[in-house]
Amino acid sequence: MINRSPLLSDATRDKVETAIRKIGFVPNPQARALALRRNFLIVLLHDNPNAQTVLNFQTGVLQTIRDSDLALVVRPVDRDSADMLADVRTFLEKQRPLGVLLLPPISERGDLADLCRNAGVEYVRIGSAMLDDEAHCVASNDREVVSEACQALIERGHRRIGFVRGPSGFRSAQEREDGFRDTMAQAGIALNEEWIAQGNYRFSSGLVAGEQILKAAPRPTAILASNDEMAAGVMHAAKHLGIDVPSKLSIVGFDDSPTASHLWPPLSTVRWPIVEMGRVAARKLVARYLPDFDEGAGPLPTRLASTFIDRASMGSPSD
Repeated sequence: MINRSPLLSDATRDKVETAIRKIGFVPNPQARALALRRNFLIVLLHDNPNAQTVLNFQTGVLQTIRDSDLALVVRPVDRDSADMLADVRTFLEKQRPLGVLLLPPISERGDLADLCRNAGVEYVRIGSAMLDDEAHCVASNDREVVSEACQALIERGHRRIGFVRGPSGFRSAQEREDGFRDTMAQAGIALNEEWIAQGNYRFSSGLVAGEQILKAAPRPTAILASNDEMAAGVMHAAKHLGIDVPSKLSIVGFDDSPTASHLWPPLSTVRWPIVEMGRVAARKLVARYLPDFDEGAGPLPTRLASTFIDRASMGSPSD
């Protein structure tokens, strides 16, 4: 009854609900967990170098489960370890969680999704592109929105545009670079590989990449970085080299993390809906076990749109 079984008539349900209110009955989550043969835990598995991404996603999940009996367990893993799958399998067998949320880049591993499926544990994969069927995925539109940001630079008159890649092996890094390269090709603008540098989503890599790109001759008039931390590194490199932003160099990032608005000038960037992705992923996961958890909330989206934010770090080229 408390789980809103469809086998009960409306009249019976009303009577039981009235009795529950009179006696002040409170459901016991441990008893429900025994019935489900699962603990009321959601596990967030991640190996992401960007701490802000993990925190923002957690925020969305916690907002969703705040008034429920559910709890969130955050479990970092090492994607490069030969024992990762065995470690995750052992953890899931011991904890018996309600479900698992997989953040990129480990969400991109099909063998990890297979492990969850074979263990009988529900999962949702988060990514920059569709990684699974709609029930098991929440995705963003990274390629399209980076294309929009690059197009905004071109419309300002930029033709010499550099790019800082994200870490190798990340689907998000590839989607963002593809969006950049596709847009430059469509605009008929030749790429200078000297203006493209490798990063790893950390500030220090953006600093190194920025110094590398800005020492090229000629140097670019704009640089698009695959996340805000690296864009901040590029901005510091420009300041160190005496290159004014935005009069001599425009910089665009990705995420719209607190870093973006704390920089001076404030960073033009892409607002990645990572908090909302956390909310939607948690709702998708929990609704399969607890149909009354999200009653009346409507259908859940699978793909969430990012938004380009034009701030003061982007101007027109002066030469």
